[in-house]
Amino acid sequence: MSATHRWCGVLLAASVAVLAGCSSDSGDDTPPTESPMGKAYVSTAVTGTPIPGGGPLTLTFTDNRITATAGCNTASGPVTLDGGTLKVGELASTLMGCPGDTAGADEWMDGLLRASPEWKLDGPDLTLSGNGLTVRMQDRKVAQPDKPLAGTTWVVTALLRPEAEVRSVALDEARPTLTIAPDGAVSGSAGCNRMVGKAEVAGNEVTFDGIGTTKMMCDAAIMEVEQQVLEALNGKTTATIDSDTLTLRNTANGTGLKFRAE
Repeated sequence: MSATHRWCGVLLAASVAVLAGCSSDSGDDTPPTESPMGKAYVSTAVTGTPIPGGGPLTLTFTDNRITATAGCNTASGPVTLDGGTLKVGELASTLMGCPGDTAGADEWMDGLLRASPEWKLDGPDLTLSGNGLTVRMQDRKVAQPDKPLAGTTWVVTALLRPEAEVRSVALDEARPTLTIAPDGAVSGSAGCNRMVGKAEVAGNEVTFDGIGTTKMMCDAAIMEVEQQVLEALNGKTTATIDSDTLTLRNTANGTGLKFRAE
């Protein structure tokens, strides 16, 4: 073999070694292709300390932010999901007092999120591991498909104002409800009084017409809730359904209601 051929063989072997090393490095650094961002998940099982009050834990990931609730208050703030670890920034929370065992749900949730739990996504299933807990969750669209607008009894969980989403003890006590029958007949409770009327549904627009109520009187706080419910159910609204949550927004007066399917 000539000297030229011997040098070509050495160079070829070296090139193969370099390429093999590059291929190995790039494989180790490949980031996960799946991400929970843009979706909402609901807990289906907990290994370790159970959620006080029963939960469930619901996590919503949107635009690098997380919104979380375990059955009491709702917290939200920035989140990163790099390297299979969930890390939250400063979380802002509602400040509603919750009854019974549910009062401990916030502390349970805070302990999990601030432990920077590891996360793993397998199709619609999300698993969080941290703070001595393993929480199995499922895409809410899979676990809880969208409820139909008509024929479902909806319970008001929050009053929407231009500047805030309002929850209160009075709202929980009043427990306003709304049912729209397939023919558009409206029934339910505004908080104190029963209500009846009509609604016209056209796509995501729901127009309420002539909502009437009985004439009972309740505590001032309950009557204030009722007034705000009726204000929102006056005229044209825009309806959005996400799993078991209905949001009605009345753009004419800047009010709205958030509901949970009963």
